[in-house]
Amino acid sequence: MESIINDDFGQLSNRDSLRDLMTIVAAHKSKAYHLGFGHCIHLSTIARANASRDYRIFEEFAMLMVGYARRLRADIELEVKTDGNVYAFDSSIISLCLSVFWWATYKRSKGAVKIHTLLDLKTQIPCFMIVTPASTHDINAMEHIPYEQNGFYIFDRGYNSFADLYRIHLLKAFYVVRAKSNLKFRRIYSRPCDKQSVICDQIGVFSAGKSPELYLEKLRKIRYHDVNTGKEFIFLTNNFSLTANEIALLYKNRWQIELFFKWIKQHLKVKSFWGHTENAVKVQLYCAIIAYCLVAIAAKELKIERNIYTILQIVGFSLHDKTPIKQLLTTIDYKNVKEQDYNLLLFN
Repeated sequence: MESIINDDFGQLSNRDSLRDLMTIVAAHKSKAYHLGFGHCIHLSTIARANASRDYRIFEEFAMLMVGYARRLRADIELEVKTDGNVYAFDSSIISLCLSVFWWATYKRSKGAVKIHTLLDLKTQIPCFMIVTPASTHDINAMEHIPYEQNGFYIFDRGYNSFADLYRIHLLKAFYVVRAKSNLKFRRIYSRPCDKQSVICDQIGVFSAGKSPELYLEKLRKIRYHDVNTGKEFIFLTNNFSLTANEIALLYKNRWQIELFFKWIKQHLKVKSFWGHTENAVKVQLYCAIIAYCLVAIAAKELKIERNIYTILQIVGFSLHDKTPIKQLLTTIDYKNVKEQDYNLLLFN
């Protein structure tokens, strides 16, 4: 537990390294016991714990936090009404120094790991994550997803695995995937469309290669024109009840997972790992998820109308402060803070 507390303290306080973390803790030694660190803490102790303590302890605790955060935020709704949950699945590569992280082989002179994440788009909570070598193809991670009946799963073009999509269909779940440009599709009939945003909405089957053998039933192809950007998209789905515009809107929500990856790498310091072993890397990643869930839970329970990054900044600066967190996050009207006044103070 002490290792979890220390790693999450480092995540929330935006520390770059274990040495950086130890410096801050030492500066507030009198408060360390009340923060859960004990009376004495050493860098070597935490480094050894990160290297040797099984990452599955952190994984299990992270999943408990994920479950609680999702239940707490379950009343949040998307613009598109669905019977089941809506998820986006994608991956992100984190580059590593191959001479230090020798196990994370990627290219001849480069190391990296890949984080595959399933994000609940309604609650904005990551509910499933696996870490693989960066050389692992995205499609290979699809078989590990815990699919739910009536759930919607949103994929980008890298996930055109028709065998896996058909498995989703057989499990009575739904998918929306952006198709590749070389898709071979035979139209059986068309549905009405407005010809402005929805260029075509067709029901058909795959018509070339091994695709007809891998996907044995009819599916739906939608050609959609984004009037704001001028871009055109082709979507495949096994859902026949939602409108074409609703399918496009579900895919548009997929960008939340891109924002999640950007946020977690920039603000939870998973780029500069605190250990060199595979176990240490996974420990830090799951601690990042725990910290993310803590902030999301606090925002919901305290009814804070601020984004998670803003709350993280405030909490990270105030971890040694005895001010109650609700007072810390609600007593100041941050919308009325004038940046220009601060600039005058700095330069006068």
